[in-house]
Amino acid sequence: MGKIISKEKQAGVEKRGRLKKKLVPLFTLLLVVAIMVGIHLVYGRHPERLVALENYVYWGAFLVSVIGNATIILPGAVLGILSEIGVFLYPSTGPLGPILVGLAGGAGAAIGEITGYMAGYSGRGMVKNSQLYGRVEGWMKRWGAITIFIFSVVPFVFDLVGLAAGVLRFRFWKFLLLCGLGRSLLYVVFILLAALGFKTLLTYIS
Repeated sequence: MGKIISKEKQAGVEKRGRLKKKLVPLFTLLLVVAIMVGIHLVYGRHPERLVALENYVYWGAFLVSVIGNATIILPGAVLGILSEIGVFLYPSTGPLGPILVGLAGGAGAAIGEITGYMAGYSGRGMVKNSQLYGRVEGWMKRWGAITIFIFSVVPFVFDLVGLAAGVLRFRFWKFLLLCGLGRSLLYVVFILLAALGFKTLLTYIS
């Protein structure tokens, strides 16, 4: 009798485990979709709201980067807005201002890219037929951390890496760290160049 009850309990535990494995990815995917739809409704249809965040300087740079990197709808706006903030700060802060803007943007990018990681974690059905995704996943399997860092330094092509990292269950904290470091490097260099270029232009005009 005891053995029968034990087997029934074990079967119940296994059933709950299978149900959990199915529900967690589903809820994760629904959360990602809800976040992206929310961002589109608030900022995609009203891009001026995104631009208005630059008035909050460093905090604004962080929020712009979170929003821009959380969705494929608005990624191109991030570099432009962060550069405007850096150019605005440069005359009063020197290089420090643009550097801090880039670091704030890098931190925001890491958080924003969580949506891609979560989408991948929920399952690979949406991208399994993509040849490009297959290559990215292969690079992730072979080089892992190096792939994440290198692609995070390149604008506009990071989404598939985030998906692959989620699918392969790459360590979450490590994904955030590498993404933040790569994006910070990209933003700091780009914003500093924009600020220095603007200063040179003003000197030339005057």
